[in-house]
Amino acid sequence: MTDKMLKFVKIGQQTPPKRKVDNRKDDFNEIYDEFITKKAKEQSSRCSQCGVPFCQVHCPLSNNIPDWLKLTAEGRLKEAYELSQSTNNMPEVCGRICPQDRLCEGNCVIEQSGHGTVTIGSVEKYITDNAWEQGWVKPIEVSSEKTQSIGIIGAGPAGLAAAEQLRKNGYKITVYDRYDRAGGLLIYGIPNFKLEKHVVERRTKLLIEGGIEFVQNFEVGKDASLEQLRKKHDAILIATGVYKPREIDLPGNDLENIFPAMEFLTASNRKGLGDKVELFDKGILNAEGKDVVVIGGGDTAMDCVRTSVRQKAKSVKCLYRRDKENMPGSAREVANAEEEGVEFVWLSSPKEFKGTNKIEKLVVDQIQLGEPDESGRRKPVIKKGSEFEIKTDMVIKALGFDPENLPYLFDAKELQITKWGTIKTDFDTMETNLKGVFAAGDIVRGASLVVWAIKDGRDAAVGIKNYLETIEIKKSKVA
Repeated sequence: MTDKMLKFVKIGQQTPPKRKVDNRKDDFNEIYDEFITKKAKEQSSRCSQCGVPFCQVHCPLSNNIPDWLKLTAEGRLKEAYELSQSTNNMPEVCGRICPQDRLCEGNCVIEQSGHGTVTIGSVEKYITDNAWEQGWVKPIEVSSEKTQSIGIIGAGPAGLAAAEQLRKNGYKITVYDRYDRAGGLLIYGIPNFKLEKHVVERRTKLLIEGGIEFVQNFEVGKDASLEQLRKKHDAILIATGVYKPREIDLPGNDLENIFPAMEFLTASNRKGLGDKVELFDKGILNAEGKDVVVIGGGDTAMDCVRTSVRQKAKSVKCLYRRDKENMPGSAREVANAEEEGVEFVWLSSPKEFKGTNKIEKLVVDQIQLGEPDESGRRKPVIKKGSEFEIKTDMVIKALGFDPENLPYLFDAKELQITKWGTIKTDFDTMETNLKGVFAAGDIVRGASLVVWAIKDGRDAAVGIKNYLETIEIKKSKVA
């Protein structure tokens, strides 16, 4: 093994090269070039093959990272892909958008020793993209069809992961989604420069080829109630995600040109997909030529500022109430935004929106960090008399997302929710208080990462499978 691995002392950390800033600001293409095979093997060979693989421990999916790094270093790329996809339904997506600096790479042992982490995400992306090119990624083949059917509400990462796992077991799967394309946030929330849409579309096409049915433009509660779907299917999975934008109640909140993040990002992504987007075409949801201010410090905020740059905004500022070290978004994304010309206004909080009909100025308070709160993070405290103004003609609020009122929307008032509005489930089985109805992803966990949604979808699939098998056993005993 030592002739192929443990080369982190001799070989330095290396990511695929970024496209030059001036070039990447002009389009929505992904900013990283592809790893060539030689470099992928080199990076993989740097893995120290730890006895306790902390990269794997800190991966929500418990991906077998050291093993597929070793296989890549040895040139056994098909085996590397097969191992990678055995625990992850979308490795090509996770390789692109996971905040590896907070998960696997951030906990790499050689990173802690000062040698620089193995660039795990880039290798994962390379392995899977290569597998697609080689034709190794195949549709689901079902050896034995089952008569039981499952309805999945939501075609985001949790729903898609569950659909694939359950289809592999022979169940009839129908995925219902309110949008005209499958993918959820992968399609309409995450910009192309992080995740090109053909990557998602080829994955959903593969699921269709594997026998999964998709029903688009379908709203539960409008086109059918939850109860009607329960009668149609043997089990239901709710995987809607969370889309309700968090608000800030400030004077001037009703002024024009103040938008929630998803409205802005969806318009941009639809335009990139070739759709007609009236508000974009009229210049309303288009940042071109505008002084843009984005409020928030997570990954969605980074998506908004970097999208604004590519739309040729006059200036782009990001307001965040804490400092850079306490920012929840990926440090890698912050660095990319800074390279692209985004100005970060740290320790600042909006106080008032000003303007006549449309937003013209944003009144901002300066912040100082006080004592830690119950979460352990230092609490933002407003400095008295510190307010200042920022000229702006477009504000995007990227403050996070909350669940919609699903019991009301689904016409299912008996469906139990938590005090946060998320669906209440049995954490062992993922089943709700309604028999045969399960839930997974952000609608249970709250707004989180794609990789956690995939994990939850896979776990829910296990719960549903066990539930349906129990029913079959009971039926056979009665018979």
